[in-house]
Amino acid sequence: MNRPDNSRYLIKAAQQRAALTRSKAVQALRTLHADGRPVTFDAVARYARVSRSWLYTQPDLRAEIERLRQNQASAEPTPESRPQRASEASLRQRLEAANDRIRRLHDENQRLRQQLAHALGQRRQSPSPAPATIPNQ
Repeated sequence: MNRPDNSRYLIKAAQQRAALTRSKAVQALRTLHADGRPVTFDAVARYARVSRSWLYTQPDLRAEIERLRQNQASAEPTPESRPQRASEASLRQRLEAANDRIRRLHDENQRLRQQLAHALGQRRQSPSPAPATIPNQ
């Protein structure tokens, strides 16, 4: 019994997967560049959800990433493109909020541990149910 040759379906699926991967990478390049974000192999790979090694094997994509990266390196950063540093007051406020959350979670954890210990103690004290008997036939 001969099996039908279904290889054309596998080839078509692989071609569609490759086209989708390429389009995701191209879109990532365009978006990163348009947003003024750094265009690097890592950034494109993460944004497009493709592997960096695959990007390196695509000559046109590799050349475009290197070109954009070179252009960004030579461009003088503007005040708008520089990330703003958080003020000391802002950092203190964030730290206090984080510490408050840690305290609340610690208190909740303690309360839950006590509830669990109480429930387990009650379970130990309660009489165990009698084993079910199977009537003789």
